[in-house]
Amino acid sequence: MSQAYERIAFEVQDGVATLTFNNPAKRNAFDPAMRVEMAEVVERVATDAAIRSLVLTGAGPHFCSGGDLGNIAASGLDNAGWRQRLSSLHHWLKDLMLLDKPVVAAVDGAAYGAGFSLALAADFIIASTRARFAMSFIRVGVVPDCAAFYTLPRVVGVQRARELMLSGREVSAQEALQLGIATELVAPEALPARAQAIARSFVGASPVALSLIKRSLALAANDLPSLLEQEANAQALAMGTAEHREAVQCFLDKRPAPFQWPQDEDAGQRHTPPGVSG
Repeated sequence: MSQAYERIAFEVQDGVATLTFNNPAKRNAFDPAMRVEMAEVVERVATDAAIRSLVLTGAGPHFCSGGDLGNIAASGLDNAGWRQRLSSLHHWLKDLMLLDKPVVAAVDGAAYGAGFSLALAADFIIASTRARFAMSFIRVGVVPDCAAFYTLPRVVGVQRARELMLSGREVSAQEALQLGIATELVAPEALPARAQAIARSFVGASPVALSLIKRSLALAANDLPSLLEQEANAQALAMGTAEHREAVQCFLDKRPAPFQWPQDEDAGQRHTPPGVSG
């Protein structure tokens, strides 16, 4: 059974649901239409007992390039409007993160900004060898969202999360594996089958045990609702700044961004942990 929406594709086969970000012309950029459709699909996955696991992936050669900056620039929202948009997103995002069923993110190509955050909302990130991750929010003068303040420090630690968020630099697939962001790496052509195989393995697992494990792990962490509240407040302020508007306009005009992380000839050694090629 499959269903196509405007910005996502959704299908269920043999107990495995697959949600595909489906706007390849914009590298599956995250826009309001996708947010609305995500809310509907997440609720469906949560309430359908026949669905035992979920795969998140992107159409074409990329996972998700982050927020649609053209839509952001044209939105005309004030601070209160941005806060409301984030708060409405948080309703289904929290449901996705606290889903009783395993979630597997199959990441190929770019997982930037909100795309990186959405991948981190999954229980497993299976990445292709050409996957690239970046907390790129600082490049357009805003703060990380989609719960990245909650998820990224839990994966890489506070110090490394601070560096990734403040620099906005790109993380290669190999470094993502070394940092624990990616669970495993596979060749691009093997990615869909591997993600489906992992998701399908949970069809035979105890749904009660899976639910209890995920709920217990969620309780062991910081208070997610409070952190999402802080995220909404911070992003609403950042979206109203002149610096953010200028950074978005630079992107749309294909001009260099006002903020760029400095590179040097030894960038591979500088940013890559020992034993990982940049």
